This record gives sequence, structure tokens and C-alpha cells, in this order.
Amino acid sequence: MVAKLDRRAGDPTLTHAHSLTHSFSLSLSLSFVRQALAHGCISPRTIFSEISRYERANGANKSTYWVIFELIWRDFFKFYALSVGDGIFHSGGPVGKRKVWEKDPNGSKFRRWVEGRTGWPLVDANMRELAATGFMSNRGRQNVASFLCLDMGLDWRLGADYFEHALLDYDVASNWGNWVSAAGLTGGRVNKFNIYKQSKDYDKEGEYIRTWVPELANVPAEKIHEMKLSIKDQEAFGVQLGVDYPVPIKSVFKFGGAADDTKRFGTNKGGAGRGGKGRGRGPRRPKLADYEH
Repeated sequence: MVAKLDRRAGDPTLTHAHSLTHSFSLSLSLSFVRQALAHGCISPRTIFSEISRYERANGANKSTYWVIFELIWRDFFKFYALSVGDGIFHSGGPVGKRKVWEKDPNGSKFRRWVEGRTGWPLVDANMRELAATGFMSNRGRQNVASFLCLDMGLDWRLGADYFEHALLDYDVASNWGNWVSAAGLTGGRVNKFNIYKQSKDYDKEGEYIRTWVPELANVPAEKIHEMKLSIKDQEAFGVQLGVDYPVPIKSVFKFGGAADDTKRFGTNKGGAGRGGKGRGRGPRRPKLADYEH
């Protein structure tokens, strides 16, 4: 396993992992690391040690920084889960907040999210990738979680449970910790993702969307991020909304409404939540000496 990590660390494509991690295409290097960690095939100490050795020999770069940062957040959620106990699984989260979720008696709304038929291209692309591969980028996970909890208003535990079923790199603490955070039930600031802006910022040309939503293959970049296509557009691009691709689900979220119980909801430039600005600076990156006991 260490030999395989050595080969991955020495791969020149590692220098591109940062851009991939913070877009919607999950790099092979990170998918390998996440799955190996989740199944106990390698320890975080080993990964940290090997990345540090690689940096001493080749220099640090954004990719190596973010791999280590991912490990730090993984540790954070381990300790967070220990500190709050089974509160991480409760509807109201560790803070025990009473929250009324949207009704979905026959599960049709939730199935649209699971199957990638929400009518929001970025959400649909990520959900279809998950169903087909068992993987999803970190940024994708934050966006689809925010959409389910805050835009659709559905119980966050439905999403966490589905991820537990679908992710090949499923980790109890990271999965449930991230989901309860996305629902805004940890006592901190809620980070509502602007799906349209995220799509434009991190899939500017729409290549990721077209990969997983082939119905939109002929829709140009300037129109692919939000389904506001005129009849003329639909005819020109060969896609009929409501027939070939779903009419977008209407968001139930209202700023200043009952759901808006925080002082500020960011548009997530740079991505709030893990690794972004939503939680301030976050934990520091450790030094190798921290792991050498």
C-alpha cells in the first residue's frame, strides 16, 4: 500500500490535484486515498509522512497542502463525533433544534435528488456520478447536501443515509458530521451554497455537467448552469424541459424567513464549509513532528 502511495505521490499529475479537488472532478489520487482510509488499508499518519517526504524531495505545492488539509478535517470530525455522541444522528443535530422539514409522503422529491432529476444541472451531474461510480468530489458533496437540506427543505438524514449506502469511501464521522453541518445544526453559521454561482465558478464551460447529463450536450456554456431556456433555446439545443430534462425544482429557501436563522448566509466564493471560508481559518496544518511519538 505504501509502495502504491509512493507511485501516486511521484506522479506529475499530483500537481493538478488541487484544481480537481476544488472543482467537480475527483482526481484518481484523492479517490484512492479516501477509499484506502475508509477501509483501514492505510493510516493517516502514513499518508502524512509520505506526503511530507515528497515535499522535502520535490517541494510543496497546492495539491500536497490540500491532501494534508483533508486529513485534518477527517480528524476533526472524528473528535467532533466523539464530543457530541449520538447527537450527530438526531434530526435536530447536536444542538437539538426543532426544525420542520418539507413533507414528502411518497418520497418522490427525494428520489428526484437521488436519481439526478432535480432540474439543477450541477446537482444532477454530481448525483449521477455518485450512482455510477461510488465517488463524488468534496465540493460536489457540499453542494448537493446544501441543496437537499436548504433548497428542497428535506430532512438531512435522508441524504446522509443515502451517502452511507452509495459512497465507496464512506466514513461515519466525516459523512454524518458534514451532513449535520450542511443542515446548519451544529450551532455555527449555516452555509447555504449558491448552486448557480458554484456551477459557473467551478465548471465554467459546463464540461462536467455534459459528462453526466448528456441531455444537455448541446447547451452552450452561458446557458447550461441554470435551466432558464426559452422555447427557441430548447428547439435550438435539442432539449425540451419537462420531457428530455426535468423542469427545475423550486427552492423553498427564503432569506429572512423561518429557515433563515443565522446572521449571514454566504454565496461561498471559494467554498464555505470544509476547506473554505465558512468556518473561518479552520485547524492548522500539523508538522511531521506532531505524528512522530
